[in-house]
Parts: sequence; C-alpha cells; structure tokens
Amino acid sequence: MKQYLLGIDIGTSACKIAVFNREGHVIASANGDYPVYYPKPGWAEQNPEEWWQAVCSAVREVLEKGQISAGEIAGIGIDGQSWSAIAVDKDGNVLTNTPIWMDTRAADICEELNETIGSEEIFGLSGNSLQPSYTTAKIIWYKRNLPEVYQNTYKILQSNSYIAYKLTGEMTQDMSQGYGLHCFNMHTGTWDEEMCKKLGIPRELLPEIHPCHEVIGTVTGKAAEESGLAEGTPVVAGGLDAACGTLGAGVIHPGETQEQGGQAGGMSICTDKYIADERLILGYHVVPGQWLLQGGTTGGGGVMRWLEQQFGDYEREEGKRQGKSSLTLFNEMAEKVAPGSDGVVFLPYMSGERSPIWDPDAKGVFYGLDFSKTKAHFIRSAMEGVAYALKHNLDVAKEAGAEVSVLRAMGGSANSLLWTQIKSDITGKPIIVPSSDTATTLGAVILAGVGVGMYESFEEAVALTVEEKRKHEPNQENTGTYGENYQIYLELYHNLKETMKKTGGR
Repeated sequence: MKQYLLGIDIGTSACKIAVFNREGHVIASANGDYPVYYPKPGWAEQNPEEWWQAVCSAVREVLEKGQISAGEIAGIGIDGQSWSAIAVDKDGNVLTNTPIWMDTRAADICEELNETIGSEEIFGLSGNSLQPSYTTAKIIWYKRNLPEVYQNTYKILQSNSYIAYKLTGEMTQDMSQGYGLHCFNMHTGTWDEEMCKKLGIPRELLPEIHPCHEVIGTVTGKAAEESGLAEGTPVVAGGLDAACGTLGAGVIHPGETQEQGGQAGGMSICTDKYIADERLILGYHVVPGQWLLQGGTTGGGGVMRWLEQQFGDYEREEGKRQGKSSLTLFNEMAEKVAPGSDGVVFLPYMSGERSPIWDPDAKGVFYGLDFSKTKAHFIRSAMEGVAYALKHNLDVAKEAGAEVSVLRAMGGSANSLLWTQIKSDITGKPIIVPSSDTATTLGAVILAGVGVGMYESFEEAVALTVEEKRKHEPNQENTGTYGENYQIYLELYHNLKETMKKTGGR
C-alpha cells in the first residue's frame, strides 16, 4: 500500500530528505551535505550535481533507517533555495556551477538594466526590483562572461526543478519560483514575451510554468537505479523553500505569516491580492490563488552557525562532556546577558543584504564593544541583530499595506526558546512554533499529497499535519531597551553604508 510521502529540501548547506505518513509524522529523515564555493568577492555558487549526489545518498539512508519499501511512497515533493540559474544543455548536463541567492556578481548588470529599461517598468511587471541576487541578471552574466556556456544552454532551471528533472527527465518551472525572473508577469503568472526581449533573455530558455502541486512526471528507471526510489513514483513540480516552509507552518490564508529561521532569515505574509513594494519580495505561494509578500535577509540561522564554527571550539568539547550541543551552551551563555546586550548591536549583513536595503556591499558589524564584553554578548547581540532585520522587514510590509498579527516560526533557530522570545519581544508579535525542523519538507510533501490525491485540499492537509508546539508572547518590559537599540541598528547602517560601498570588494 502506498501510504507515505517523500520530501526533498535543497537547502544552502545541505539537502534534507524525510518520509512522512498521511498525518504529517516523520517516519525517517536524513541529510546530505555539500559545499558553497566562494571563488571571488561577491560570488557564492554551488554545483547542482553535488545536490543530486547528496539527494541519492540521503534517500537511500532514509529508506533504510525507516525500513521503508520504495514502492510504499505515493508521491515526491521537492522544495529548493531561491534564485538559482542552472544552465543545462539538451541532455540535461550542468554546464557550470550556479550562482546562488547570496551571489552578487551581477550588480553592474542590474544598474545598467534599471537605467536602460527603467526600474519602474521592470518593477511594474514583475512586482520585484531588479537586484543581483535574483536569477535574471545571472543569466545575462553568463551571456557576457561565459559565452560558451550560454551558447550551449538549452534551459535555465531552479534548484527544485533541477532535482525534478533528475528524477523524471522533465524540465519544468514552478509558479512559486517565477519571481526570480523579471520577465515573469506577477499579475498573471506567465512569462512576458516583450520583457524577455528587453532583458535579452530568449523565451525558449525558460521552461513551461506548472502549479506547484501538479504531477510533472514519474521517477525514471535511471533515477530509480541511482536513488533507490521506485520507478514510476509520481513527482510534483514543487516550489520555493520559503513558500513550502510557509505551507508547512500552516500559513495558507490571507494575513497569516511565516517567520523563517533557517540559514537565511525573513518572513512571508500570505495575501490574496497583489501587494508589491520595491523594498520587499513578491512571489506566488505554493498554494494556488495566493501570493507571498516576503522579506529575505542573509543573516538568519547562518549567523549562529558562523559564530559556532569560528568561536565554538570550547563549547564543542564541553558539550561532549555535558551531553549537550555547542549551540545549547551558546544559548545558555546568551541567556545570562540582559536584553539589549548591554549596548552591543549587531548588523547581520554577512553576505551583503537583501530586503529591505538591497545592498550587496553591506557588511556585518558589531558595535558597542569594550573590555567588559564577553563571548556571550556577541552571541546574544547576534540573535538580536537577526531579530532587528526581521522587524525592519515587517515595518516595511506594514507601510506597503500588509498588517501582521501573529508569526508562525520555522527553521532550526525556532528550536531556541531564547531566540524565539527575542524575536517576539523585538517585533512585538506573538510567535507560534509548529514542528519547526520539518516545516519545509512537510510543505513539500503536502504538495505531493494534494497532487496525488492523498489530501482533498490544502485545508485538509494542514488540519491533519500541522501541530503547534508552543507560543511566545512579547514581553513589554523589554520594549524600551530593544526600541533604543533598533534605532541604533538603523542609524549604524545609514551612517556606514558609504564606507561599506568603498570596501565592498574586501
């Protein structure tokens, strides 16, 4: 009996594979790591073939751990990181590493196109300002800098559609990832031929667009041999990781909002009407008929990962002795520091910054240090800085007309009670935490479940699968301190941005 659904999440640092039953319970899960390459300042790229290798290895591990027969899987859903530009030839061979969402190499191309075509015209069609992080300028960068790659490119794929291709042999584009290209008409959900011409992106490079829950093919014999999956298993188009995470957190109705705490940070506000602001990101939800007004920041859980890697040697060793993780010890240290970190303020712009400032030259900054400060101040102020970035995006969304009453948290950082409470205190919003670690892959399998008919609707799927673990209410006693530090946070960037621009390549 086909009773399970398999989710594939192509994240920035690893893929996550999980098998769920119909009620949304994880039967087994596994990860597969792969590197990010930083060959030059402003560049951040990955090899999609390494994604596929990691997926195959992790799928086999999941089936073995869960003692699951591949034939028991009813459908496969895939989510992936945003703004890839995977150039493949007619045979599906990857022609070059893909720049990922952190990559800003095409900044000069964006400046040029915003001038020649007009930033207002581009924004009016696509609902998004033209920035180097998006897919659009990366394609043009290939054309100008890698002509042989460009000439042999048959299609440009996104992260989830590349894995879908490896599974099914079908080259597709899902609705939710369309926002990465500025020839995607955000009003109609279709490619715009005229804007394709103006941007210099041939329409034939872009795959046909599919609803995220639509079955686009089945697992081929070759893919079955490589991955351990069963030939003939249905695969849906899938979608953007943030959008799938939003679904997996239970956000399917207008006004509901997801708070993202993965490698990157941000928020996604569900709306049934077109609301665009040049400082934010607008895309289609993986749920039909809905948009997501998003804020995406480079400083999320990745900030803590960086801190732990660079400064956590002692905590890793001590954690082994105590039977705790190094991140748990980081949390315990940060809890001992007062809200506001005794005046230490952190700008979490660790790879430039996306919304709402869109500055590829922005830098991470610790401000307010003196001899009384400790490692704990660095840790807590980093948590607070990420929360200030979240508040900045929410404030801009409110100006655009999208009001938020409650946040639903997902991602690894939602496991930290301290960090989640800090976010609640700084934003002034209650935060509900569902099963945070599995929200993104759960969203992917909900798409598969709806696509293959295991669920009659998205409402039924969410009601069956999404469980709330806890709720945080903002502590009003901390409002004053955080409010003062938030103003310093805003002033620091304003005062330093010209200096950052001068040193952008360093």
